[in-house]
Amino acid sequence: MDALTERLERCYTGVVHDVMRGMGLRDFTFPPELRPIMPERRMAGPAFTIEGMTSADFDAHDTLLAWTGLLSKAPAGHIWINQPNDRIVAHMGELSAETLRNKGVRGCLVDGFARDIDFLLELGFQTWCRGFTPRDIVAWWKPRATDVEIKIGDVVVQPGDYILGDRDGAIRVPKAIVEDVIGKSETAIATENKVRSAILSGVDPQEAYLRHGKF
Repeated sequence: MDALTERLERCYTGVVHDVMRGMGLRDFTFPPELRPIMPERRMAGPAFTIEGMTSADFDAHDTLLAWTGLLSKAPAGHIWINQPNDRIVAHMGELSAETLRNKGVRGCLVDGFARDIDFLLELGFQTWCRGFTPRDIVAWWKPRATDVEIKIGDVVVQPGDYILGDRDGAIRVPKAIVEDVIGKSETAIATENKVRSAILSGVDPQEAYLRHGKF
């Protein structure tokens, strides 16, 4: 885990969101329909991006060759971010998650479905998706490109952008400003702790806000 990933994972999406909103940024929050299978576990790291395509004419062997080749490309320390352009089949499952976890991939976020959820939970491989289905990619889906710009909802993700996900949702932090965003988020967390302490000691909430400039 690189230092930026470690620091970002200690933050939480609410405070990072507020920092980025305060910086004038927009369209960095992933659709709320995307949910983690382990909501208690945060996930952070740079994005390995995937764009996919579907066809009823794909050969079964070719789709499996393409899928296993895709697994081989995933870099350690990254998050697998897939825009499959598909809402029919599953785009993460047991053997794939086992492979990615063993390679050091930190989790995945798929704008589509997953399967083998009991196995993914046993593996502890954090998976964000829109839902579940037993259908697989065979003879239906292939990756079109990797390490390219993709769009999920209103969020445009560039390769290497940082992702943070927790129980509240998932957000994208542009790689060019990630260190600045993390630093401001750490400062905001420290200020929130002061506000919390003031509230717990009986300070009026409006007074606490005016004193610390945050609530």
